[in-house]
Amino acid sequence: RQIHEDVLQQSIIQQETEQPEFVDTKRKGIKANTYRSPCDRDRLLDSTKFHRVHVDEDECSHSGILLGNLEEASSFFVKALLIRQKYMKASSQSFCITTEKALKTYVDESLECLDHEEVAQSVCSGLPTESFEDVNPFEIDILPDDSKICKIKNGIVKVYKDSDALQREQPEPLKYPDVKEFIADRNVLLAICSHGPIKSFAYRRLSFLEARFNLHVLLNETNELAAQKRVSHRDFYNVRKVDTHVHAASCMNQKHLLRFIKKKMKTCPTENVLIRNGNLLTLEEVFKSLKLTAYDLSVDKLDVHADRNTFHRFDKFNLKYNPIGESRLREIFLKTDNYIDGKYFGELIKACLQYCIIIILSNEVAYDLEESKYQMAEPRLSIYGKSKSEWDKLAKWAVKNNVYSDNVRWLIQIPRFDIYKSNNLVKNFEEILDNVFLPLFEVTCNPSSHPDLYRFLPQVIGFDSVDDESKTESHLFHEDSPLPNEWDLPENPPYSYYCFYMQRGLNCFVFRPHCGEAGSVEHLMASFILAQNISHGLLLRKEPLMEEYSIAAQVWKFSPCDMCELAKNSVWMSGFEHNLKKHWLGKNYLQDGIESNAISCTNVPGIRIAYRHETLEEELSTICNPNIKDHIPASQS
Repeated sequence: RQIHEDVLQQSIIQQETEQPEFVDTKRKGIKANTYRSPCDRDRLLDSTKFHRVHVDEDECSHSGILLGNLEEASSFFVKALLIRQKYMKASSQSFCITTEKALKTYVDESLECLDHEEVAQSVCSGLPTESFEDVNPFEIDILPDDSKICKIKNGIVKVYKDSDALQREQPEPLKYPDVKEFIADRNVLLAICSHGPIKSFAYRRLSFLEARFNLHVLLNETNELAAQKRVSHRDFYNVRKVDTHVHAASCMNQKHLLRFIKKKMKTCPTENVLIRNGNLLTLEEVFKSLKLTAYDLSVDKLDVHADRNTFHRFDKFNLKYNPIGESRLREIFLKTDNYIDGKYFGELIKACLQYCIIIILSNEVAYDLEESKYQMAEPRLSIYGKSKSEWDKLAKWAVKNNVYSDNVRWLIQIPRFDIYKSNNLVKNFEEILDNVFLPLFEVTCNPSSHPDLYRFLPQVIGFDSVDDESKTESHLFHEDSPLPNEWDLPENPPYSYYCFYMQRGLNCFVFRPHCGEAGSVEHLMASFILAQNISHGLLLRKEPLMEEYSIAAQVWKFSPCDMCELAKNSVWMSGFEHNLKKHWLGKNYLQDGIESNAISCTNVPGIRIAYRHETLEEELSTICNPNIKDHIPASQS
C-alpha cells in the first residue's frame, strides 16, 4: 500500500508539470488528446487521464448551416436564455451558473446575476437544522403576528400594511411579472419554434452532441470506472438519490397497500370511516356493500398498477388510484380530508417513510432507517382550490399524525379548473387562486391565523400543476384574455395562463409542473420561462413510463457512472435544504465545472463532470458570439 501511494504521489507531481499531449486522429477536423490537468491531489485521484474530442469549426462549417443563419439563430437562442434568466431571478429560482457567466461575458456585461447561495438557502429555510430523529419539526415556536392584511385582486395577492392602507389601496411594493411582458416574451419563443434555420441548427447540433457523447464514452469509460473504484465506500447504492416525482397516494407498492387494507379489515372492522347518503358506515359495512372479504382481496383484484393500458390515457391512469375501482376505498385509505381526518392515509405514509418503501431502486425495497438514509423523496400532496380550509385540513393531518421524515419534503399539486366549475364548486378562476395562495400569505403575515399550517409549511418546497395535457385548448393566452376574476367559462384556461398565475410572485417556493407529455408546444414554452425544472415530462412512444433506476439501467444500458450522475442530478434539482446538499454533494456544489464535484460524496468521476462542463461552455460560446450583441431580437411578436 505504501509503495502504491508513493507511486501515485510521484505520478501527481509529474502530471502537474506536464503539458497536454495531443494525438491527431485520421478523421478530418477532429483531434483527441490525453488531458492531464494541474489540480489538487483529490481531483487527480479522481481524473488522471481524460481523452477529449475537438472539432474544427471552420472545417465543419458551423454544423452544416450558413454563417448568416447561424448568427440569426444564435441571437434568438441568446434572447431565450436572457428571458429565462430574468424570470428565474425574479422568482428566486435557480439558473445555470455557467450559462449566466457566458451571458454576462459575451452578451451583456451589465446583466444582474442571481445570488445562487441565497436562492439555495431560501428553500425549507424554516426547518430546524437538527435531524428529525432529534427534534420534532412541528414543535416550533410561532412568531408574533404582523397584523398585515392580504387580499387578492386580478389574480395577484396584495399585502397591505394595515386597514388604512387597504382603504387607500396602497399595497406593499411587491414585484411580480407583468402580463404584457410575459406575452411578449412568450411570442419570442413562438417565433423561435417556427424559425427554419433554428430547427436545422438544433437538429444537427443535437445529433452531433449525441455522437460526441458516445465517442467520449468509448474513449473514457474505462478511466471513469477506474476513478469510481478508487473511491472508498461509495457506489450507486450508497450515494444520495431523490425521487423527484412520486405521488403520496402511490408511494407504496401494491402489495404493501394490500397488506395495509387487510390489516385494517381484521383489526378495525367496527370503526366508522365513511358517510354515504347520510348514513355512517363502518369499515366492515363498506366492504359488505362491495361484497368483499379480506380473503377475497388480491393484488390483481386491487388493480392499482399503472400498466401499459394507461399509457397516453390519463383517464385510465387516474382510475388506478381507486383500489378495486371504487372511489370509496380511495377516500378512506388515500385521502387526507375524509371522515377520519386522513388517519389511515397518515399511518400508511408513515409506514412508507419508516421503511422507505419507495419505488426507486427495485420493485420492492424495504430497508431499515440506517440503510435508507441514501434514498429521499418528494411526494405530491393535493390542494384542489375548492375552499380556503383545504390548507388547514392538510396541515392538521400532517401534524396530528406526525407525518414527517428526514428523507421527505413535500410538493403541492394543483389540478385543473373545469371539473370544479362544472360542479359549481367555484365561480371563477380567481376563486381557485384565492383558495390556494391567500392562506399562504395570511400565515406568513399572521402565523396565529393558521397555526398548524405554520408548522407544516416549512416542509413544503414548491408547486406542481397536474392534469391531462392532451386536452384541446380553444383559447390562446394573450393581452386581452379575461382576468382570473372574469374567467367563469366552463373550459380550462390555457396551460400558459395557468402557469403564469400560479408562479406569479413566488419567491420561496419552486415551480415544477407536469409538462411535455402531450399537448401543444406552448406548454414547454411556458415552463421554460417560468418553471425551475420539470420533474415529470416524458414523451415516450414505445415503452411505458419507467421511473425505477434498475429498469432504466437495463433498458438504456446505463453504466455505473451514468447511474451515479443521474443520482447526483436528482439531488441537485431537488428541494432539499442547502446545508444537506452541501453534505451530500460537496461543499462547492453550487460552483461550475470540476470544482463543483466531490467524488467522495457523489461517486461521479471528475472526467464526466469536466466533459459536461466543457461541452456546455463550447455550446454557449457557439451561440453567445460577441458579434451578435446588436442582433438580439426585441421581446415582441
